[in-house]
Amino acid sequence: MTTDATTSTTKATDADSSPPDRRRWWALAAVCLSVLVLGFDGTILNVALPDMAIQLHATTGQLQWIVDAYLVVFAAAMLPAGLLGDRFGRRRLLIGGLVLFGVASLVGTLANSADTLIAVRAVMGLGGAFIMPLGIAILPSLFAPAERPRAVAAMTAGMAVGMPLGPMLGGLLLNHFWWGSIFLINVPLIAIGIVACLWLVPESTDPSVPRIDVLGAVVGVLGLGALTFGIIQGPSDGWGSAQVLASLTAAVVLLGGLVRRERSQPHPMVDFTLLADRVYRWSTVASVLVSFVMMGGLFVLPQYLQSVLGHDALGTGVRLMPLMAGLLVAARAAERLVARLSVRWVVAAGMLVVATSMLLGASTSVGDGYGRTALWLSLLGVGMGFTMVPAMGAAMAALPEERAGVGSGLLQTLRQSASAIGVALLGSLLASAYTARLDTGSLPAAAAAAARGSVSAAQALAQKLPDAALGASAHAAFVHGMDLVLLACGIGAALSAALIAWQMPGAVPGGAESEA
Repeated sequence: MTTDATTSTTKATDADSSPPDRRRWWALAAVCLSVLVLGFDGTILNVALPDMAIQLHATTGQLQWIVDAYLVVFAAAMLPAGLLGDRFGRRRLLIGGLVLFGVASLVGTLANSADTLIAVRAVMGLGGAFIMPLGIAILPSLFAPAERPRAVAAMTAGMAVGMPLGPMLGGLLLNHFWWGSIFLINVPLIAIGIVACLWLVPESTDPSVPRIDVLGAVVGVLGLGALTFGIIQGPSDGWGSAQVLASLTAAVVLLGGLVRRERSQPHPMVDFTLLADRVYRWSTVASVLVSFVMMGGLFVLPQYLQSVLGHDALGTGVRLMPLMAGLLVAARAAERLVARLSVRWVVAAGMLVVATSMLLGASTSVGDGYGRTALWLSLLGVGMGFTMVPAMGAAMAALPEERAGVGSGLLQTLRQSASAIGVALLGSLLASAYTARLDTGSLPAAAAAAARGSVSAAQALAQKLPDAALGASAHAAFVHGMDLVLLACGIGAALSAALIAWQMPGAVPGGAESEA
């Protein structure tokens, strides 16, 4: 993705043509509002998954697709989004992305089946793919070089804060309205973002950018989609089934072909040569790993809080607040610690705290209350704050100004891909462990199949029959699967902490470390 700010022919080429100071920062606020919506929309859905499982009769696999359809399209469509913005106008396509996201959100409130909602989420992902990279690419037309690191940090913080805010807002809405309200809340926020961008953000283009690599973009979408499909279908169809093997093989071929094609292009959509910079490479690795762990954890946790511990949607959102509190505290302290200790040690320590939190969560038993969950959630928030914000800031600070746009595109593409794979892989681990442990007793075949679909469906069925043994078995099976998911995340985070401490350089070039 190419968003080379320095070669752009723009109506507001640099800081000399930026709006007045106050208006410039209001314009940044408008862009931050847009990415904040993306931040909480990526997680607000998780609180509604138990309700969707019951009301839409969605299986665990369909729930994974409701989450992943958004992430897969988001990740793959970001590849050509920057080039399209460069050619046809960054503000114009940013607003187009906001419109598409808002319309899809409105349609999502009317969805009456899991398959319809999956399609809606895919369209929302397409809109989001234009919002994130083009929002960052617009910053050079608003801010002088000295101010840009602060502006990038503000956008990063907006995205990061939105993630834990999502479950709390979703719980509040679901406690008073139907599940479609989690999409309806996007509409007024998106409308404000569109008006603010039209009023405050200057247009910028780069007519010299190369033609869009349509083939590469299509291969990227198909490759990520095939990989996600194979991972999600593995537990239900069997990992050795022809369909799953064909899907995973196609993913390897397509994604391998994409990497090879992009490395041979003079102006690639995804510039893998950026990874030659060790600070950028290992900061990106840290961002990708924490995204993988976080999305996997947030996929299982709301279902545990609602279906096993028995909290309603609002209670679940409130009980996820320790995550946000830990993240906010750590994000504020991270800049000072980076200046004192270096990015490497802060990020490595953050990953180690993430590992500790996950391993603590992996020891959860059915009889445990919320206290243990609150403890490891707080630690997870602290670890994320010490990892995500410094790592993303360091990645951007490590790049020269003229490569900031393409570097942001690669970072966000890899993060979203990791999130999609995290939900698919860890969700499949959960589904396999849950169905293997669930005892459906002498239930009729149709009822047994529904109970195996999700813990929410099993809980609803146990209450309807009533069948206390089925409910107890579903709870035990789900907690077993959740513990395996958290254990895998904890081991991965611990290995990542060691790898980052070993490989990541101690400082960001050019003294940018303090800005990270």
